[in-house]
Order: sequence, then C-alpha cells, then structure tokens
Amino acid sequence: MRSWFSTLLASRMVGGVWLAALLFSARLGIAAPLRETLPTLTSTAARAYAELLKLRPATARALLHTEPAQAAGTLLVQDCIEFAELLVLQDAGRYAATIAAQDQRLALLEKQTGALPDYARAEIRLHQAAAQVTFGHEIRGAWNLRQAYQQMQTVVRRYPAYLPARKTLGMLQFFIGSLPENYRWFLKLLGLPGSVETGLQNLTAAARSPHDFQLESRLILALLRETYLKDGEATARQFEQLAAQQPDNLLLSYLVMSQQKKLHHTAAALAAYRGRPTGAAYLPLPYLHHMAADLLLYQGQYAASEKENLQFLREYRGQHYRKDAYFKLYLATWLGGNQVAAAQYRRQIDAQGRDVLEEDHYAQRFYDDALPLHRTLTRARLQTDGGYYPEALATLRTFAPSPTTPLRDRLEWPYRQARAWHLLSQPDSARLYYARTIALAGAAPYYFAPQSALQLGYLYQTDGKEDTARFYFQKALGYPKHEYKNSTDTKAKVALAAL
Repeated sequence: MRSWFSTLLASRMVGGVWLAALLFSARLGIAAPLRETLPTLTSTAARAYAELLKLRPATARALLHTEPAQAAGTLLVQDCIEFAELLVLQDAGRYAATIAAQDQRLALLEKQTGALPDYARAEIRLHQAAAQVTFGHEIRGAWNLRQAYQQMQTVVRRYPAYLPARKTLGMLQFFIGSLPENYRWFLKLLGLPGSVETGLQNLTAAARSPHDFQLESRLILALLRETYLKDGEATARQFEQLAAQQPDNLLLSYLVMSQQKKLHHTAAALAAYRGRPTGAAYLPLPYLHHMAADLLLYQGQYAASEKENLQFLREYRGQHYRKDAYFKLYLATWLGGNQVAAAQYRRQIDAQGRDVLEEDHYAQRFYDDALPLHRTLTRARLQTDGGYYPEALATLRTFAPSPTTPLRDRLEWPYRQARAWHLLSQPDSARLYYARTIALAGAAPYYFAPQSALQLGYLYQTDGKEDTARFYFQKALGYPKHEYKNSTDTKAKVALAAL
C-alpha cells in the first residue's frame, strides 16, 4: 500500500515527479512595492531565478557567483537550482550531497532573521522533504514536511503582507485538504490541517499581486485549477501566452505540451514538443520523450512511439515512470504486430522501476492481471486519449460484447463510448453510457464505474443540478478499490468542496 506521504508528494502535490522541480523552482523577479517594506531578492538573484525558470541552471549558478554567499536570497536560489536538478534528473547519486548542502544552508539561515530568511528556511525545508520522499526516505520527509508547514505558518503570521509565504502555505493547505479521508486523519495528528478553500484563497492572493515569486504563484494556481477544478482551456491559454513571450523558456514549452496533451490536443502538443528550445545550456528533460511517445501512440505511429520511449529509458536515471514506459512500449509493439518484442517489453514491466505513481501502478496491474487486453478497446482508448473521438466511436462500433466477454471488457465498452461522446460535447449520450457502466459494474474492482460517477458529477454540476452532482461525487468516493482511486477521490473531494 502506498503511504500517505507518497500520495501527497507523488500523486497530489506534483502530478508527476519531475514537476515538483517546476513547482518549487519556477520563480521570476518582478519589481514591486513590497520591495520597499520587506526584503526581497537582489536584481542579480532575480535574474538567476529567471534563468532557472528557463531550465538553464548553469547560467543561473554563474550569476550567483557575484552574490554574497551567505545572503538568504543567494542560499534560496542556490537550493532551488540543486533541488530542480535532483528531481528533474532523478539521479540518486546526487541525493546525499544535495541533502548535506541543504543542511548547511539551513544552519546559515538560523543565524538570520526577517521575512526573506524565514521564508527561505521554510522553503528549503520543504525542498528537503520532497527530495527525501522521492528517494524513499519517507519518515524523514514526513518530519521535514511538518516543520516546513509550521515554519511557513509562522512566516505568514509574522509577515502577513509577505505574499510568497502565502503561495507555499496555500499550496500545502490545498493538497492536504484534497487528500482522501484515510490519509487526512494522520496528517491531523501531525498538526497539518488542510483546506481546499483556504489554500485557494492564499494562492490567489499570491498570484494576483506583484512580488518576487508571483509567476510561480500563477503557475501553481493554474495547474491546480486545471487538474482539480477542470479549468483546462484557460490554463492552456495562459501557458501559451507566457511561452509566446519567452520562446527560449523550456519550462514554459513543457507546460504548453503537457497542457495540450491533457486537453487531448495531440497535434498541438507535438508541435510544442518539436518547437521547444534546445541546446547544451538547458537541463536535459528525458520525460519529454516519454510524453512524446504517448502522443505518437495516440496517432498510431507505433515505431516512432517506441523510439521516443527507448530514448527516455536511455537518458532517464530515476525509478518512476519506468513501468509505464515499458507498458507503452508493449502497446506500441503489440498493436504494431511485433509480438516477440511485445512479450519482451511486458516482462520488463515487472523487473523495472517503482510502483508509486498511478501510471506505474496501472502498468504493474496490467502485468499481474492474467486477462489480456482487448485490441479493439485498447485502440479506442488511445484514440480517445489523443482527441480522435469520431475515430474512437468508429472503432467501438466494431466491438460486439457477448455473454462470454470478460466483465472488464463489457465495462470498458460503454465507458469508452461515454468518454468519446462526453468529449464531443454530447452530454445526453455520455450520461446514458456512464449510467450503463455504473449499473453493470456493481462492486467490480475496475476504474470504469468510479470514473463514470465522477464524470456524471461534473456533467450535473455544469447543468446546475448540485444535489445530483453531489450524489455522484459521493458515489465516486464510495468505490473501495480500483486503479485510480487516489486521483479519483481527490477530484471528487475538491468538486464536493466547490458545490
């Protein structure tokens, strides 16, 4: 069973391990009235942040060489650089040195007082917690999370006008508040209360007013609204505008690609991937190849998809996403007709990586399940994920379930139709197939029924039928075990809080 802290950091907090670096390192100096009353970054430190935002850590590090080595702003920027490199590269060989350097920075900050030193201390403590959990030191990570949370609360109390602290505190309040109940009780014992509403209020305050970390606040708020509040189109427009203003920013190119992929805009996501800035100055991002492999799989370009995932596995040193990569390699070769290679990739699912993220968990479950995938339903799923809805419906029309068809496939068939109709903005047809999926599923341990309940909740919420929406969100929470329970429960809880 995955721990609550892994859930917080790996699934809820970042929605992808390397993205943690984004959330903690995406900072940009912006002139603001607060500079007159509260200590902020120097102009050089702000430029270093801007370079880190572009994922050019060597340039950022070079700028810091001219800054006072023990200044709070220097220590914070330096920590963000090393933390981003650690989480993006997932290189376990860097872990011990990174933790030791963080301890040294925290000791230096203990001798300083003021809003910026206090904020930097809490931020670095939080970075350390995330690093420890990512590399399997969960108890230490839990303790540091508690300290970081309490320290950030203190910063907000002492310096209520210092908005960067509201950004981080709001993010933590949101994530903890959106956790399923079976995790929250333990966090309450640790003195870590959460609230979706309070978290959004603090994040919104930090995003609306200019300060050193306003851009980071805007990015975090946009990502949360997209992930949990279904505000994807607005998030995509925001990222597109920012990327157009900074075409040399690899982080923003990643965000555009990621957001277009979530919106099922495969061609636009691939365009962002192919147009991203490249060069030796940029931090390598193997995960981009993994994302591109998915997009090519949606388009049926199986050989190209296989090539991208193999490049990801050659360059990536981490343990997360490996099972998922081999699962996608299996799909590419299986659907492409190379059964020998498919069998080899399938065996690697069990032999590689960790089963922490939901993507890897799903891949492991596929390996453990004796029931093979159905080719037609799998193709329809990939077409739907890629935004090719009419094609998915055409594929589904070639499937004819019978009394001997396995229950999983009999559930997937109406669910895939519901998704395609839903994404084609045909809510009546979608509701029909979602309801059919729920009625047929009973207590079957598959995600089709809980996801159908969640989507029905969204549809009725959009129609203004809050009581019906609440019924379906609560129904989604009631399914005890399935592949995507953590993310489904979190989305249902956030949706209920918004009613």
